Amino acid sequence: MAMAIVLVLLVVGTVAFHYFSPWWFTPLASNWEMVDQTVDLTFWVTGAVFVVVNLFMAWTVVRYRHRAGHRAHFEPENKKLEWWLTILTSLGIVAMLAPGLTVWAKFVTVPDNAGVVEVLGQQWSWSYRFPGDDGKLGTTDTRLISLDNPFGMNPQDPAGRDDRLVAGSELRLPLDKPVRVVLRSKDVLHQFAVPQFRVKMDMVPGMITQFWLTPTRTGRFDALCEQLCGLPHFAMRGRVVVAEATEFADWLAQQPTYTQVLAQTAGDPVAGQALYAVCSACHGQEGEGNRELNAPKLSGQGGWYLAKQLKAYKDGVRGNRDDDVYAKQMAPFATTLADDAAIRDVVAYIGSLPERPTPATIKGNAGRGKALYSSCAACHGGLGQGLWATGAPRISRMSDWYLAQQLRNFRQGIRGGHAQDFAGSQMASMSKALADDRAIDDLLSYVHPL
Repeated sequence: MAMAIVLVLLVVGTVAFHYFSPWWFTPLASNWEMVDQTVDLTFWVTGAVFVVVNLFMAWTVVRYRHRAGHRAHFEPENKKLEWWLTILTSLGIVAMLAPGLTVWAKFVTVPDNAGVVEVLGQQWSWSYRFPGDDGKLGTTDTRLISLDNPFGMNPQDPAGRDDRLVAGSELRLPLDKPVRVVLRSKDVLHQFAVPQFRVKMDMVPGMITQFWLTPTRTGRFDALCEQLCGLPHFAMRGRVVVAEATEFADWLAQQPTYTQVLAQTAGDPVAGQALYAVCSACHGQEGEGNRELNAPKLSGQGGWYLAKQLKAYKDGVRGNRDDDVYAKQMAPFATTLADDAAIRDVVAYIGSLPERPTPATIKGNAGRGKALYSSCAACHGGLGQGLWATGAPRISRMSDWYLAQQLRNFRQGIRGGHAQDFAGSQMASMSKALADDRAIDDLLSYVHPL
């Protein structure tokens, strides 16, 4: 009898939780309401089976409980019952699968008037590409991917010359316009998903996959990777902003074309030397850094990373918080660089500076630090050399006191909280693995001499 009561309470509690639970789908923001309807139907079918089966079990426990003087009747086969079970089970499966197949048929049938955008996934960030006035995306090849050609664009294909390249992790889409989302991966299996859109699709290396949708309300929505793609998979986030058509067009016009990217000249170290005069007051004549002025070492750091940080300062992504005192001091100096060409020039000059050994200033347990670094190595490389592909800077033989300061800032939320600082947000999450200042000291004691 007790078991029967438990089964009945299980059914009642489950049904009540379903109706009164605060956890449900996020509000719909696309045309795919039929996905919700299909899921609802699945809930009804499986829910009905759950209730019937468990109540039947409760009834059998009571009806056929042990009673003195009664013997059990064994009936190994009952064809009538088996036919009924087969028919009812088949109907339930059809009820769940048929709507799904109908939705899938519409899911893969892209409207003729749909626009197109390409989503490129890599560990652990997103980037995007729109066709130009010709409405065609140029061809690509993963073998062409490099620091200067992160999309792997084919320079021989004229259709790609006017493609708009969006290097950041924020994508914008026009309201009430159907769009075909073309997906590809640089490295491993990813999956691009926006919960409010109710659409997702795997991104398989070597393949092109796709889905389509029509955004139905403006807003900002998180883009997630929903396939385990490596250690910081949980932090691989982007953003989709749905805007009015005119606002979207203005934003798209600001994104560089492939032709404009090709036309960018390499940095000029000679021109950069004059620009670096302002920087040298703090960072030193040879970019060796100065702890007294809280200026980290620059020489030996990846030029791509220095350029990215200088642009972040200019755009207000870094140095916008009062509690990030030293970054706030740096922000005005970055504005002395008038444009991207000036940034490339000064970075080119820094790259020409000789690299001097940087003495260690932190003493910790390198043995414990080695174990902690196993997580960091996934992005920064086994020797702390930094990896452009993962957007991680060099950390070995750099200013360890500065790295300690930044790790504390990430842990405390001082850095990595800006809406456009996607890499900083990832670091803020990863830094939580360092429990305290001692762990930071141990980690950097191991990393510094690599």
